[in-house]
Amino acid sequence: MVLLGKQGSGKGTQGKRLATHFRIRHLSTGEMFRDSAAAGVHAGLEAKGFMDRGELVPDELVVAVVDERFKNPLEVMPGFVLDGFPRTKAQALELDRILEQNPIDVVIDLDVPTDVVVERMRARGREDDTEESIRRRLELYDTETKPLVQFYRERSILERVNGLGTEDEVHGLLLAAIATRFTR
Repeated sequence: MVLLGKQGSGKGTQGKRLATHFRIRHLSTGEMFRDSAAAGVHAGLEAKGFMDRGELVPDELVVAVVDERFKNPLEVMPGFVLDGFPRTKAQALELDRILEQNPIDVVIDLDVPTDVVVERMRARGREDDTEESIRRRLELYDTETKPLVQFYRERSILERVNGLGTEDEVHGLLLAAIATRFTR
């Protein structure tokens, strides 16, 4: 399962809840980078350097870290919720290659209006959540990641879920969308 959505849409929160509910792994690319760096993996150390500078990690490094992680069957069996990857069509095609034997079952677009995610990110109080950095990340989402919605819709594996509401309400909507997907 892949979660798409703007920064601040609740992907991390809902990804963890879905993983707990289905007893599968929650795989966040940010956590993967940190884990790989801590283990001394070259790609992880390089990716951490980009993150520490507030820059986007280049596709080849992101793919290298994800590919390394998915080589371990314990990471992906019996399933997973992937949060933060793919963020571009090139990454989506690489994910297809990585998961060739066990393709993605469902992609969920967690839809939250821009003004709401801006307020959520401001409320987090993180140092890197300045007005300028928030707007820049949302611009990058619109140009790089939003096209994945159509990419996965064309493959008939996309479910769009309204990300407004309480954590419990959104979680319920996610579960309903997933149930619909697997009872078709």
